[in-house]
Amino acid sequence: MKITQHIHQRLRLKNGIITFIILSLLIAMAWLSHTYTAQIDLTSNASNTLSEASQKVLSTLPDPISITAYIKQPTLQKQVTQLVDQYRRFKQTIELDFVDPTSVPEKARELNIGPQGAIIVGYQGRTEKITFLDESTLSNALLQLANTNKRWVTFLSGHGERSPAGKANFDWGLFGNELAEHKIKAQTINLAQLSTIPDNSSLLVLASPAVPLLEAEINIITDYIDQGGNLLLLTGPGHPHLTIIEEQLGIHKFPGTIVDSSSGLYGIDDPTFVLVSEYSRHPITRNFSSISVFPIAAALESDEESDFNTEAILTSVLRSWTETGEISGKVRFDTDTEEREGPLTLAYALTRDFTDKKQQRIIVIGDGDFLSNAFLGNVGNSELGFRLINWLTHDDQFIEIPTKIAPGKTLQLTTTSIAIIGSWFLLGLPLLLIITGFMIWRRRRRR
Repeated sequence: MKITQHIHQRLRLKNGIITFIILSLLIAMAWLSHTYTAQIDLTSNASNTLSEASQKVLSTLPDPISITAYIKQPTLQKQVTQLVDQYRRFKQTIELDFVDPTSVPEKARELNIGPQGAIIVGYQGRTEKITFLDESTLSNALLQLANTNKRWVTFLSGHGERSPAGKANFDWGLFGNELAEHKIKAQTINLAQLSTIPDNSSLLVLASPAVPLLEAEINIITDYIDQGGNLLLLTGPGHPHLTIIEEQLGIHKFPGTIVDSSSGLYGIDDPTFVLVSEYSRHPITRNFSSISVFPIAAALESDEESDFNTEAILTSVLRSWTETGEISGKVRFDTDTEEREGPLTLAYALTRDFTDKKQQRIIVIGDGDFLSNAFLGNVGNSELGFRLINWLTHDDQFIEIPTKIAPGKTLQLTTTSIAIIGSWFLLGLPLLLIITGFMIWRRRRRR
């Protein structure tokens, strides 16, 4: 067939049209892939998709979410990105930034970020810090940020208590500022002037009074407890001013100060610094792994017969005891005295159900210094303080994210199968290699 000029023009036009169509399709596909994101999770257990609980939390957050990961390691950054991308499938207005904590040491100290790093989740000017990232911790941080209920925490004053606005090392001014950042309002009352606890109080705090309370003041507090009020009571060695209230709660102090012989392992020369690194399974300390530091703490015990459900939540290490003598130089446990060996309880959580109210919640801690201006910045003290306040004010909603286990990835072998496999690798395979090597050697020798 002879190709004429007319046929040649038609072929060129046809090729041009096909080329134009292909290029148009490629451009359209590139634009669609850049503008719209679509993913299909083909895993049998939807391991790459957020749970319905997490999707529900995102639906309650209409405004943008910021996530700042103070992480240096590229592998961890990749893991964070992969998890955040799962959230972005359901909410595109999530901004993720990475910051090397060593490049901003002042900011890291301000946020109390340790060498292991941390992640700050922000929403509407409020923030939550998490030190371990998975779907459960991130969704629960978002759940806390979604809660806009105003909470009032009332601090007793007039007896040398720690002030939530004070600047002395003894006071809680720094923790009070952090409470305000989390939309938790602190107020102080003097029961000698105001003979009742305000009705808007979600929590009453007795922060280590230095002088005795008046009988009328004690009666007001005991009535508050009898009526189901929530309470945070902080005491310490040689603090007798809250004994009546402690007895009402079924809590008693052992004589002496807790001495922790393991504190020297962390470079702390003072043995009265009690370090807690292992926690109970109480909701307050769920997924909490940071070390908390308690300077000059008293050991507590609870009555077996009490009106409250009592649970120990903070405990010293085995190598600790209550030192009743002078703490100077080298101290040791004296067996023939009233000193008690560890592990010792530093804090109890008490609950009691009321028919017409929420569950009553009370915390008693044998130390008040751990949230003071002087010691708040120690590792996990600040986070532990917030966990205590959140639980006491019933702001402890928690999402249980079930662990996604891929089916079919667990290999279970019988005893016979294990024996056969073991025999093959320990005897059969080495014997086969020896025989093969011998045959090769013999064959080469015959040559």
